[in-house]
Amino acid sequence: MRTLQSIVGLLTLFLVVAAVPVPASSAGVQAVPADVQLFYYPWYGSPTVNGSYRHWPQGNHTPPDDIGANYYPTLGAYDSGDTAAIDQHMTWIQRSGAGTIVTSWWGQGSYEDNLVPRILDSAARHGIKVAWHLEPYGNRTAASTVADINYINSRYGSSPAFYRDAAHGNRSAFYVFESLRITDWSALDQVSGTSIVLAQTTDTSKVAHFGGMYTYDGIAGATAPGWKNASDYCKANGLVWAPSVAPGYIDDRAVPGNTTPTLNRDNGAAYDKEWHNALDPATGGAPTWVSVTSFNEWHEGSTLEPARSSPPGGQGYLTYEGAYGQTGAAAETAYLDRTRYWVGQFTGGGVPPANPDLARGRPITASSNVPGYPPTAANDGNQGSYWESTNRAFPQSLTVDLGSQAEVSRLVLSLPTSWGARTQTLSVLASADGTSYTAVAGSAGYRFDPAAQNTVTVPVTAGARRYLRLVFTANTGWPAGQVAEVQAYRN
Repeated sequence: MRTLQSIVGLLTLFLVVAAVPVPASSAGVQAVPADVQLFYYPWYGSPTVNGSYRHWPQGNHTPPDDIGANYYPTLGAYDSGDTAAIDQHMTWIQRSGAGTIVTSWWGQGSYEDNLVPRILDSAARHGIKVAWHLEPYGNRTAASTVADINYINSRYGSSPAFYRDAAHGNRSAFYVFESLRITDWSALDQVSGTSIVLAQTTDTSKVAHFGGMYTYDGIAGATAPGWKNASDYCKANGLVWAPSVAPGYIDDRAVPGNTTPTLNRDNGAAYDKEWHNALDPATGGAPTWVSVTSFNEWHEGSTLEPARSSPPGGQGYLTYEGAYGQTGAAAETAYLDRTRYWVGQFTGGGVPPANPDLARGRPITASSNVPGYPPTAANDGNQGSYWESTNRAFPQSLTVDLGSQAEVSRLVLSLPTSWGARTQTLSVLASADGTSYTAVAGSAGYRFDPAAQNTVTVPVTAGARRYLRLVFTANTGWPAGQVAEVQAYRN
């Protein structure tokens, strides 16, 4: 469990992203997706794999329905050693656009160390790299940390998933949590040639012998205290600056009676604010890496990992409902998709899709359209052009022919980014032959919000199909069906 120290400026936090241009991602070396690094926690256990629950009972809770977290995972009280769960995590991380995880590590032979081979194997299959979060296990010293770095480099360095930074001498990466517990880190000089070791601080007087700085603290990221000074110092001294951003923070169920402030997600505005702080020159700007707190630290409610939209009742769980205009099941993956957007901003020029858009440029028809706004505008790759149906004549439909049977699990719909917010009610039908259709997503309202680039995700029942049909029955912004882009993805 984390104890967050820096809560400077909470009373002045305004979680509205300023309407200013996103700054360039770096000065000199261009950032890549691997430079977005998600803190990853392989410390959970369940009876089916581990023999008993581990971590989920924190705060005197009784899994599986009652866990020590304010959100409930879509996967339930899973086991970090379950290869199916790890594979699902890596698939979701692919979707986020981030290229690296920073796995929590508690010493040689620890529970988390024993799971590393499974994590590396899955990460390698999914094109994800693995860096290391060195935790403050009992009696940790600077010397033992050097031994740990040598052990990790030697034991796991041959894995294709092992992270090395080509822009900084092909060295591996280690984040040292609570590095200020130790005052003399001169032993790190022994590994500086092979490894980049980051101190958790913005105090530039505490980073002698380190290769860089990071913050971890998701609450402090909202006001970025000391970030500008830390960033300038790292740039001037050839060090790595890796500020940490988070979607929110709440640990009330994991630590009953605690007095730690919470950081409300505000439907995604908090996450956007922290990303803006990380990239804005006024608060540091041009980071080397951006670290994200976290993919799955459930105890602190800082997760990007999908949380159930309908969690077990009677426990008071929160959900991601409303995040970036998403509702219901679509909201579960809202923070993954928003991370992908910010990865694109950081790296400049966007991120190639983890899997291709199967609908792009395919034959597309509609039940009707207003002259000048044809159905072909809905999959031409231009979010500025759009299809619009005959007005005041619901229902209306838009049908795309994928050309052959293809596995599809989600659609992504967008409207022009300059438009005001609106909610469209729609369902999705699928067909193998273009004649007989079945529902793969029931009728629901999807809120298109300019704060989320007027883009929504529509999960559909996974399966192979050739034709996909959107059926519109309402629109709060205009009395017609409207789509600028419809995209179809396997995962």
